[in-house]
Amino acid sequence: MFCEGARTEPDYIEALKLEPAVRESASVDIRIDLEASGAVPLTLVNAAAEARARSSQEQGEIDEVWCLFDVEWPRNHPGLSEARARAEASDVRLAISNPCFELWLALHFEDHTAWLDNDAAGKLRRKHDKSSGKGLDGSQYMPRRADAARRARALTAKHAGDGREFPKDNPSSGMYLLLEAIEPDD
Repeated sequence: MFCEGARTEPDYIEALKLEPAVRESASVDIRIDLEASGAVPLTLVNAAAEARARSSQEQGEIDEVWCLFDVEWPRNHPGLSEARARAEASDVRLAISNPCFELWLALHFEDHTAWLDNDAAGKLRRKHDKSSGKGLDGSQYMPRRADAARRARALTAKHAGDGREFPKDNPSSGMYLLLEAIEPDD
C-alpha cells in the first residue's frame, strides 16, 4: 500500500490489520510503503507501479498493490487523470477520497452527500472523533467500517446516477473497494 498521508491513512490501515477477520486470514498480508507517503498521486502511483513490476519480475507473492490518495479541494492535486491512467495500465488499485481521507472517516459516523472542501471534511471528522489533528484512534473506526463502506458505496451509486464523474464526484471515497478486497464477505 502506498498512502498519500503520512499518518492518518497508515494509522487506519494498521488498525485494520489488527482486526480479527483480517489478522486471522492467511491470505492477507498488508504492508505499507512509508517511504512514498506524502507524495502527490502520480508519484505514489509510479512508486506502486514500480513495486508491482519488481514483484512480477521476482515472481513475488504480491497479489494487489494499492494507492490511497485524495483529490483535494478547493485546489485538486495535479496529475490526477495521469495517475489514474498509470494505475490502470500498471494493475495498481486505487482508493481515492474526494475531497480527502477525512470524508472517509466521517462516513463511519454519518451519511454525507453534500459537496465539501478539505476544511469542511476535517471539521466533520473532528465532530465525531474529537481529534485535534492527524492520526487516529482505530478503535473508534473499526467497529463502524461496514457502515462507512455502505455509505461510500451509496455515494458512488448516487454520482453514477447523477452522471457525475471523477473528479466532480465530491463527496466520495473508494476506500470501500479496499475493504471489499480485504474482507470480501462483509
